[in-house]
Amino acid sequence: MSKLRIGTRGSELALVQARATEAALGAAFPERTLERVVIKTTGDRRTDVALSEVAKAEGIYDKGVFIKELEIALEEGRIDIAVHSLKDVPTVLEEHFEIAGVLPRAPIRDVLVSPDPGGLDALGEGARVGTSSVRRARQLEWLRPDLQLVDIRGNVPTRLRKLAEGEFDAIMLAEAGLVRLGHPMDTELELEETTLHFHPLDEAEFLPAAGQGAIAFEIRSDDESARGAIAAINDEPTFIRITAEREFLRLLDGGCHTPVGVVTRLEDGVLSMTGRVFPEEGGKPREGAAAGQDPIEVAGELFESLA
Repeated sequence: MSKLRIGTRGSELALVQARATEAALGAAFPERTLERVVIKTTGDRRTDVALSEVAKAEGIYDKGVFIKELEIALEEGRIDIAVHSLKDVPTVLEEHFEIAGVLPRAPIRDVLVSPDPGGLDALGEGARVGTSSVRRARQLEWLRPDLQLVDIRGNVPTRLRKLAEGEFDAIMLAEAGLVRLGHPMDTELELEETTLHFHPLDEAEFLPAAGQGAIAFEIRSDDESARGAIAAINDEPTFIRITAEREFLRLLDGGCHTPVGVVTRLEDGVLSMTGRVFPEEGGKPREGAAAGQDPIEVAGELFESLA
């Protein structure tokens, strides 16, 4: 069988995700050769401006800042599979690309990390909270309008170090990334002589991003070899959920930096969805809910239910 070339970003978290992909493919195809290709993306390179402004600064309006170079490598045939954190992938891809599958989903919650125990309610008035996510910022403003929200860039270890050094009173991160990097929620982290506490936020109250916690595989649409390989490791329940979440974003004409939270559950073949959409300028969100069996139809019903 032909060699499979797997493209990934070079951050510590991205490499953990690449290794998980390689382990799954290796178990499914023990005789197939796998090659890892590490590629630096625009989002990795441009840490000098807010994440929501990187695309504008680079003149990239049709590609996600964390996937552009990986898609170029796919297009040029230098890689066969691009491994992504799905929440970084634009809602609509060019016709010659597709998301072919996902690994089983990690926890989807957002986490407040702070030197003090007690979580969001324990933060003092005017506390400085670091986040690069417009969605997280809008929800924090809605729940705690007194907080001072500050943009933060860098990979997960860099952000944790900045918190430990006192640049922020708290930061927001995804539970999936923390767990994959070896930080379970029931432990504390000692860093720079500071104890950091993890406070997961209930996903029913603080809605996560579409696709959060999912490792996704992008391929060329005409590459049947890569499609077959991904089909062997695709987690169907996760794929159903993320299909609905991304369709909801598409209907909203939303992307990676749109302030939209959405949570899905799949139980006994029934898919339930809850969505929360914030105005760009902040303020009270629109909310809705829907349930059914077909992910595209449920997403459409959720979109129609927003009020």
